[in-house]
Amino acid sequence: MTTMERRPDSRGKVRDIYDAGDNLLMVASDRISAFDYILPDEIPYKGEVLNRISAFWFNKFADLVPNHMVTIDSADFPAEFADYGDYLSGRTMLVKKAEPIMIECIVRGYLTGSGKKTYDADGTVCGIKLPEGLTEASKLPEPLFTPSTKAAIGDHDENISYERCVELVGEEIASQIRDLSLTIYKAAAEYAATRGIIIADTKFEFGVIDGKVTLIDECLTPDSSRFWPADSYEEGKVQPSYDKQYVRDWLKANWDFTGDAPQLPAEVIEGTSARYREAYEIITGEAFVPMKNE
Repeated sequence: MTTMERRPDSRGKVRDIYDAGDNLLMVASDRISAFDYILPDEIPYKGEVLNRISAFWFNKFADLVPNHMVTIDSADFPAEFADYGDYLSGRTMLVKKAEPIMIECIVRGYLTGSGKKTYDADGTVCGIKLPEGLTEASKLPEPLFTPSTKAAIGDHDENISYERCVELVGEEIASQIRDLSLTIYKAAAEYAATRGIIIADTKFEFGVIDGKVTLIDECLTPDSSRFWPADSYEEGKVQPSYDKQYVRDWLKANWDFTGDAPQLPAEVIEGTSARYREAYEIITGEAFVPMKNE
């Protein structure tokens, strides 16, 4: 069986969630979102790449921060999902249930994207004053924690100050998610540098499991991060990337962001899929061999 006949218990922009008793089954689809829009086309192998890269980082940083992963081995999923093995294999993670902390934990190590726009306007990124003279892709003096609200599907996340983050979740939780986000980012950036990758920025999500702040959702994937090849890095210009920036750039050049999102050309779909798979191979050091049947 190559599709799921059972309806998900909840659905995000990219992931479908199924209740599995004490745990959840989190299925990474091949859907792609950009600028908070879910696009009509799917990206081949994207879900599996996201799932397996997350599993790689969860394992790598298990001693730095607890995470919600139980397994990605479909043989260990609850028996009720056994008939869907072909579809679930590779793209699915069994995770512990968590009480989500409704903050997007963004860490920026380089000046680009929306941060570059606000810096050009008033010299700040998310209200944080930065030195003069920075340009596109400049490395920031220190990585910045720039939280945002976690919006519902169809709505837009809103950048907020750390002080507002404290108001929303309390000082204890806010300081923990800030410190953990910066710690994981710095460790990941150091490792990625050995693989020829610059992690320009990334987004983490946290929840509470058994009273402990725990890393949940995805971790350092091409959907949640900007990955740049280090060998072509040049400050002052937009960098090539292994993430969905290729899709963002095409949309900005070909859509006025009114009405339904347009279909992507075949070359953009294929090129994005290739970038995702290449990101997996560079980061993990392993060839990408699909675990599931298409």
